[in-house]
Amino acid sequence: MRTQVGIVGSGPAGLLLSQLLHRKGIETVVLEQRSRDYVLGRIRAGVIEQGAVRLFDEAGVGARMHREGLIHDGIEIVFAGRRHRIDFKSLAGGSVMVYGQTEITRDMMEARAAMGGTVRYEADVVAVEGFDGANPRLRYRHQGTEHTLDCDFVAGCDGFHGICRQSVPPGAIKTYERVYPFGWLGLLTHTRPAADELIYAAHPDGFALASMRSRTISRSYVQVGVDDKAENWSDQRFWDEFKRRIGEEAAASLETGPAVEKSIAFARSFVAAPLRFGRLFLAGDAAHIVPPTGAKGLNLAASDVRYLSRALIEYYEAKSEAGLDAYSDACLARIWKAERFSWWMTNLLHRFPENGAFGAQMQLAELDYLVRSQAAMTALAENYIGLPY
Repeated sequence: MRTQVGIVGSGPAGLLLSQLLHRKGIETVVLEQRSRDYVLGRIRAGVIEQGAVRLFDEAGVGARMHREGLIHDGIEIVFAGRRHRIDFKSLAGGSVMVYGQTEITRDMMEARAAMGGTVRYEADVVAVEGFDGANPRLRYRHQGTEHTLDCDFVAGCDGFHGICRQSVPPGAIKTYERVYPFGWLGLLTHTRPAADELIYAAHPDGFALASMRSRTISRSYVQVGVDDKAENWSDQRFWDEFKRRIGEEAAASLETGPAVEKSIAFARSFVAAPLRFGRLFLAGDAAHIVPPTGAKGLNLAASDVRYLSRALIEYYEAKSEAGLDAYSDACLARIWKAERFSWWMTNLLHRFPENGAFGAQMQLAELDYLVRSQAAMTALAENYIGLPY
């Protein structure tokens, strides 16, 4: 089998790239190791920057998002018993969309099927070859048989543990990493959200976040240790701890309920550089990971795809490699800014026991400065709604 662009991974990055290229007449094949149901079962964040919203519209997959998504013009931050609102509209002239990543993935799956796009599930890529020359190929196993996909380019959208980055010679790539000493224990519940907007809470016992998927589905989080396990937490224990951390006002009106899903996501900052190796390009979690605090994971994947799709379209339409040559540097400039913001918010809001009493006071001073400074709040708002591409 042959195609123009072979895409490894059918998460939002891979499907969005396939959709954008297909609409420009560029052939793609998406290979996904897992089943379709497994991909749709993954629980991920759903805070979408303005630029990503426009990109989903460009790909023709934004209609349901606009009908069902929630526009948020700000967030709230709770610390020292006080609740403060950061108004994105007045500070930075923008907003974000709250719409679950599972729903984004579903919309793109349906769009690919409607346009006759080829997405092969349970196709395990076992080798990424020839990307240092003119004829890359992907060898994969599907239904017990090995196949080969020849292509002009390979897009590695296969996540942090995927084969694409692992196929790069070690001397050709440099990685940067920070592993944080905690995780987020999250509960998904069919309950009314604690507030109309997200609430970020900095508490002496650890961070908490009141988030949502819709007006009837809540996602609630508390900071836990790296050795903790979800099964150690009954629903009642979780809600008792969440109420203590989220602040009295939110706790007083909180609607609790049984967990539909309960899991721990551990926090990590990671960047690989460069993102181009001949005719292999890394995008999304294959290239970078951010802690969830700043809601940048999905949005960074979208910005990577924006740069890569335009570069490939330029190559096929104008026979120019300028965009391909610039891809890695353009992505990394935006990636490092998002990494900085996520790192800053993580340090601002979480408990770091190793920092001691002095570090705790520095956090309080930083939070107090933030909510009293127009400039500081504007910087947060600009980064949260998304820096320009």
